[in-house]
Amino acid sequence: MDDMALTTGFSLQTPPPGFAADPYPVYDALRRTSPVHALGPHSWLLTRYSDVLAAYRSPHVSSDKQREFGPKFGLGTPLFEHHTTSQVFSDPPLHTRLRRILMGAMNQRAIQRMEAGLHTLVDGLLDGLADKTAPDLIEHFAAQIPVEVIGNLLAVPHAERGPLRGWSLAILSALEPAPGAEVLARGHAAVTEFMAYLRGLVAERQAHPGDPESDVLTRLLRGDAEGRLNEAELLHNCIFLLNAGHETTTNLIGNGLHALMTHRQAFEQLHAEPGLIHSAVEELLRFESPLQLNNRLVTAPIEFSTRVVPAGDFITLGIGAANRDPAEFHAPEQLDITRKPNGHLAFGQGVHACSGMNVARLEGRIAIQKLIQRYPHIDFSGPPVRDLRVRFRGFKHLPVRLG
Repeated sequence: MDDMALTTGFSLQTPPPGFAADPYPVYDALRRTSPVHALGPHSWLLTRYSDVLAAYRSPHVSSDKQREFGPKFGLGTPLFEHHTTSQVFSDPPLHTRLRRILMGAMNQRAIQRMEAGLHTLVDGLLDGLADKTAPDLIEHFAAQIPVEVIGNLLAVPHAERGPLRGWSLAILSALEPAPGAEVLARGHAAVTEFMAYLRGLVAERQAHPGDPESDVLTRLLRGDAEGRLNEAELLHNCIFLLNAGHETTTNLIGNGLHALMTHRQAFEQLHAEPGLIHSAVEELLRFESPLQLNNRLVTAPIEFSTRVVPAGDFITLGIGAANRDPAEFHAPEQLDITRKPNGHLAFGQGVHACSGMNVARLEGRIAIQKLIQRYPHIDFSGPPVRDLRVRFRGFKHLPVRLG
């Protein structure tokens, strides 16, 4: 199919058949023929690396989503209140204050302390795979890791972690370009239920504080020298921590293992040279970015590669498209686990760079390396089942035999 056939009338709200399974041919065509592509009135999709990077670095973009999410979710609804109170969807000075307190709780010492527990967790999950009659790398492995990590950070009792993944998926699915009524209803219900649960957890922690050096919730309750979070900010940003950590890490591990298993030479190379795990994880983040799309509101005219986008328009940042731009990456369709430099945009750039990216990287490195070393002959036992969302890229199921 030629470029014009792929791109004429292209919309994220009604993408062509097969786009969610493999968006890269469309992104490639858009980069060549319509790199600043009209998605609708006052709405543009950026697919070139230089344009996406410029948007991330520009002082003339806003992450505040009140104008966008009011019509989408309804003013005052649970999803609206959640997403407009989260760190990721706010501007300074609110964003600065939220990020400062959250990053203070997720500092480098906290990340180092979780490493030993991560090794134990992953070893246990790998042991458990051998006991499964039909092991699934998503259900039994990739999705389990971030729930346990964030559960440990917030000191959520193990017996109470069951609903966390379902709540996260329901809330984040509502961020798709065109969520249906059922998706929105599940998202609203998930926010309401999650908030109710967290109020009880917060009350318990206020009565019995944990060690602020290891218990993130206790640290968040204390705030810092410049202030504390109010109740709504605290609860919504605890939800944000789980959601962001769950989605990014599950998809990083799932996408990464799928890519390695379908590019067997890279799999064998990483098995033979475990020291490549750092560059391998960066390449897997580039090759199959867990978050494919991001959004901003333009606050002053910005000149991109082919047009000036005026103030008041919305831009969608095509992260997955930018990370396969041949103007930035040599042979971008090839999986090269030794690729350096690798300036991928999977975690964003600037003040809105993902605050949990170092945790996600650590989880990805440990999970992927340990699985490859433990099960060097692992292979698919049936067809992978992709999660057909367009904003988040991942799998629902990866059935395997361990060999």
